This record gives sequence, structure tokens and C-alpha cells, in this order.
Amino acid sequence: MGGWTYFMTNKPRGVLYIGVTAHRAARVDQHRRGAGSSFCRRYGLTRLVLAEPHDTILDAIVREKALKAWKRDGKITLIEATKPRWDDLFDLIA
Repeated sequence: MGGWTYFMTNKPRGVLYIGVTAHRAARVDQHRRGAGSSFCRRYGLTRLVLAEPHDTILDAIVREKALKAWKRDGKITLIEATKPRWDDLFDLIA
């Protein structure tokens, strides 16, 4: 089974959350309903702005840990390389 790393935010260049999941649409739906992480709920992070597929969940976990070690500017650059307007991707995966 594969895995995903993903970024949630509340607005362009807003608060960022990096997560990992095997079931991307279901997990993002949890965040959007306030049933995901308490961090996303606290800061109103409902916008999926980046999702990266991985061959295995272990690969996704390794990537998540690496991304979390990046400085904020690097994370923003990564997102804006593919989504310069910070569009919400949820409708594309649901």
C-alpha cells in the first residue's frame, strides 16, 4: 500500500501543517470537518495545497520527517513551485 505526504493551510502563506496518510481523501476530509489533528482544528487548516504520492507508507513517513525539518521558506517554495495561487486541491481528490 502506498502513502501520501500532504500540506494543509488556512490561507496562502498561512499556518502550515504537514501530515502523512495512506488514505488521502479521507484524512483531508477529517481535517476539513475538524476531526483530524487538534493543530489543524485550532488554526482552521482546511485547505489542501500539496500532496505527494509515495510507493509505501514508510517512504511517506521518511519524507514527512524530512519536510518537517525544512525551514518555512523552503516549504513555501515547494508549494509555490506547483501551486503559486495556493489553490485547494480537495475537490480534485474527493
